[in-house]
Amino acid sequence: MKDFRLFDISDFVMDEDFIRWVYEKRKEDNDFWNNWLTKHPHKNMAVAEARRILESIEMQQKTIGETEIDGQVQRLLLTIREHEHSDYPIAQIHSVRSTRKWWYAAASVLVIVSAITIFYFLAKEGTKASEFEYTKQVSSKHLVENVNTSEKAITVKLPDGSTVELAANSRISYANDFDTTSTRDVYLSGEAFFNVTKNPSRPFRVYANEIVSKVVGTSFSVRSFEQDTMIQVTVRTGKVSVYSQMRAKKSASIYKHGEIMVMPNQQLLYQKEDESFQKVLLKDPIMTEPMAAAGDRGYEDVPITTVFKNLSEAYEINIVFDAELLKHCTINAPGIKNESFYDKLDLICKAIGARYEIIDGQIIIQSNGCLPN
Repeated sequence: MKDFRLFDISDFVMDEDFIRWVYEKRKEDNDFWNNWLTKHPHKNMAVAEARRILESIEMQQKTIGETEIDGQVQRLLLTIREHEHSDYPIAQIHSVRSTRKWWYAAASVLVIVSAITIFYFLAKEGTKASEFEYTKQVSSKHLVENVNTSEKAITVKLPDGSTVELAANSRISYANDFDTTSTRDVYLSGEAFFNVTKNPSRPFRVYANEIVSKVVGTSFSVRSFEQDTMIQVTVRTGKVSVYSQMRAKKSASIYKHGEIMVMPNQQLLYQKEDESFQKVLLKDPIMTEPMAAAGDRGYEDVPITTVFKNLSEAYEINIVFDAELLKHCTINAPGIKNESFYDKLDLICKAIGARYEIIDGQIIIQSNGCLPN
């Protein structure tokens, strides 16, 4: 299933479901995208730009011959060249007309549209982000580099015993004296999963374009390809502190107070466009510790406050609730031990007539309480 949270402008432009929404304006598509944008407001800018590009392709009824297609291609390439030296390049698509279905005509130009989109976005962002790009950060340093040119992830073992699962088309660099420096610094372009050897006296830092992830011993992943509009940090175990290099450069006080702590089962999203962070929970959280007190038979007449506490500790996810309001609530939930995190949460809330929201990577319980027995 597609995860549109990971899409940038060029991904949306190339996606057939997104294209259908823009051109056919079906009610079910409108309902889906409006609902999705409500849940993911940080993607509004990327979606709006992708729509603008697609809507600039005027689809009308006229057969396209090979000569005309070649002409369109040449004009599009000329548009790119014209804007290469412009401060505000604009992605423009000339009219394409066809008697065939809209998606056939779209297919003739989408590759070029994608290229223009990427050029437009990178040119727009280039000035702000260039100083933090991988090549700029490593060019003046004497580093050991590992590059994965294969189609599968490879394992890189660092001198301190930490391991890195380096994804395809990704690279990392680190100092020759990595094992003796005061901090263990790694520079990443692409995607990698880090399993860090614990050493509190020597913090482990991952520089991934605009952001830095700092830990002493944990496992987490970072995705930060140059062309992505968003950087992702996902924590499996331990804690990861993340901050923006841009903000740290502007002010030491902002840097000090701008670090964001990311916990297990959380993902931090950094939007390059507006330098903003958003913390979300993973779609399928996993237990980091066995769920206490549940046993094989689940819960029987157990205070709901105890259940929420056990659930929070097992998944290391903060669950916010009013203990005084819920002090009379108990639950019978046989078999809850084998349910997924969100299924557990649904069963618990249903049993006491409560509901929950996910805000800033936390679970917020809303309830009117329970009557005393």
